[in-house]
Amino acid sequence: MFKELFLTEKRFPVPMQNLLFICSRNQWRSLTAETIFRKRDDISVRSAGTVAKARVRVNGGLLRWADVVFVMEKKHHHYLLSRFPGETKYLNIEVLDIPDEYKYMDEDLIGELEDVVADWLREQE
Repeated sequence: MFKELFLTEKRFPVPMQNLLFICSRNQWRSLTAETIFRKRDDISVRSAGTVAKARVRVNGGLLRWADVVFVMEKKHHHYLLSRFPGETKYLNIEVLDIPDEYKYMDEDLIGELEDVVADWLREQE
């Protein structure tokens, strides 16, 4: 009986994850990540930047929306912790260590982002 129940048990779908990508200006690295991952139907993606002149500046609302935040550099992680201590207290923040040497949609940048995020998503299953 137990074996039959186990074999016929249905897996519940994993809820959609909200991923937020952050770099400094939200023009190249984080925007590239948003562009390539928004095509997926199993995750929801946004991007933002940390500096005043960012295309979209990170704010508390975006951090509350996110299930996980991928920052490009350690300085972005430190910025979030110091600027948004309440919103980041229990937030999963992953540092990608991707330097600011890529342009928007650079092939090497896309490859790096796809590798890291694919690994992270597999770990969540």
